[in-house]
Parts: sequence; structure tokens; C-alpha cells
Amino acid sequence: MANELDELDTSLVNEKGQDVHVINKQLKVELDGMDKFVNVGVWFIFIIGGLIYMSKKAHAKTYFQQLQQKLQHDASTIDNFMQQRVSILQNAAKLLEKSMALDKETFVEIAKARGPKAANADEARNQLQGQLDTIQHNINVALENYPELKSHADIAAVMQQNSYLQQEITAAREVYNDTVARWNAAIYERYAKKWVAAKSGYTTRIPFTASAEIKKQAEGLFF
Repeated sequence: MANELDELDTSLVNEKGQDVHVINKQLKVELDGMDKFVNVGVWFIFIIGGLIYMSKKAHAKTYFQQLQQKLQHDASTIDNFMQQRVSILQNAAKLLEKSMALDKETFVEIAKARGPKAANADEARNQLQGQLDTIQHNINVALENYPELKSHADIAAVMQQNSYLQQEITAAREVYNDTVARWNAAIYERYAKKWVAAKSGYTTRIPFTASAEIKKQAEGLFF
């Protein structure tokens, strides 16, 4: 190689009297194995990275679709129990109406409970829960004023059914709220899930909360 360069060089003398060797031939740049590997590797990294991210977004979309189905299932369970409770309390009110003058507010709340109106299903569900608790409170007050009615077989039966349904609603509410918590956390999980949530227009979900009537009772004195 040195001999070849010597043949190509022309000797020049710089200002300091030093020889300067200049190659007087154009040399073609050729890529070695490492150059080619890096060049291909860069594109490979970008492509594979893009494919991986696309796959994550696809999985995120599937995850949200499955979670939506579970939310609907959990909510449907609550709704079924609540509608049964509407019927039970309606029957209890009718039974009491025959024996006493029941507060008109009770029947107003029953009418509302038949078709709660709210901006969305979450709000409607919480609204209905509040109406049902108000109805039960009014019935309980009536029974306290007319204790002899507590021994009425039909009234005792419907109030026992109401108590059972409320227990079922409470249990179903816990399951639903766990799913809501998963949803609310997932839509902000970087990066793929948050991207899918934003593009799909998802929002947080409202947990099923205790009604104002129940909160008021919880703040009262028990002894």
C-alpha cells in the first residue's frame, strides 16, 4: 500500500521546507461491513420500533373494548337489582297507603324512579340510588309512626326483600367501582393506552356512590 501511495504522491514543499505528499488520484469511497450494518440497523430499529408501538396500540384498543364490556356487565347487574328494588318499594308504598296516609313525597320519588333522567348512565344510576333511599327513608319513618304495621305479613315480606336487594346492590357496586377504577387509571397510562383513549374520545367514568340520604343517615346519631 505504501508503494502504491508513493507512486500516486507528488512531492510538494511547504513554507517550512517540509515535504507534503498529495494523492493525485480520485479514490472511490467504499462501505465496509460495519458501515452497511449501521445503515441497515438504523432503519431496522425505527421500523421494528414502529411495529411494536402499533402492536401496543392494537392491544390497548382491545383492552379498552373488553373493559367496556365488563363495565356494561357490572352496570347491568346493578341496574337489574335497582329496578327490582323500585318495584319492591312501590309495592310497599301501596300496602302502606291502604293503611295510612303516606307522605306524597314518597310517590313523587317513585314516579321519578321509574325513569330517572340524567346526562349519562353513571349519573342516572346515582340519581336512582338517591331516589330509592329517599323512598325507603319515608317508608321507615311511616313504620315508626305506625309500629303495628311492622307485623303485617305482606309489608314485612317486601321490606325484607328490599333489604336483600340493597345488599346485592352494595356488593355489585363494589365490583363495578373496581372496574371503573381500572378504566380511569388505564386511560392515562402512557403511551399506547393514553393515545388510544384520547383518539377514541374516552373520558373517566363516575363511580357508583352513596346517596345523599345514606350519607345523611351515616352522620346521624345511632345511640
